[in-house]
Amino acid sequence: MLKIAIASDHRGVKIKNRLIQSLTAAGYDVIDQGTDSDQPVDYPDYARVVAEKVSRGEAERGVLICGTGIGMSIAANKFDGVRAASCYDEVMVEMSRRHNDVNVLCLPGDLIGDRPVDDLVKMWLKTEFDGGRHLQRIEKITVLEHVE
Repeated sequence: MLKIAIASDHRGVKIKNRLIQSLTAAGYDVIDQGTDSDQPVDYPDYARVVAEKVSRGEAERGVLICGTGIGMSIAANKFDGVRAASCYDEVMVEMSRRHNDVNVLCLPGDLIGDRPVDDLVKMWLKTEFDGGRHLQRIEKITVLEHVE
């Protein structure tokens, strides 16, 4: 089963805690990287911890939650080998995996509301990368990580 690192800022802590329970119950190995309260924190600190784990191969996938998912995505994408995307519906979740081999899913804690976040994340975890012509594009992105 996949090892998943998960973190949130204060705006996503409730969703994060719910996801941890749901994913653990589904048999995933989940690493909780915080935060643990609704007290204000800086999202880049939590994006860093998860992105480092994915970049080093200590987790196969990562899930990050902040107000919009955008800030977490920007921060996580600074790390080698991390392909993070902010997604909020089924189409974006599926295509992020099939075409972009996204390994860090960034969710909008303020915008998703009571929609079935657990289902979105499980869909993302089960969706395979299509490879083929998309692999060539991922390889070009990897080259960009080392441009000075």
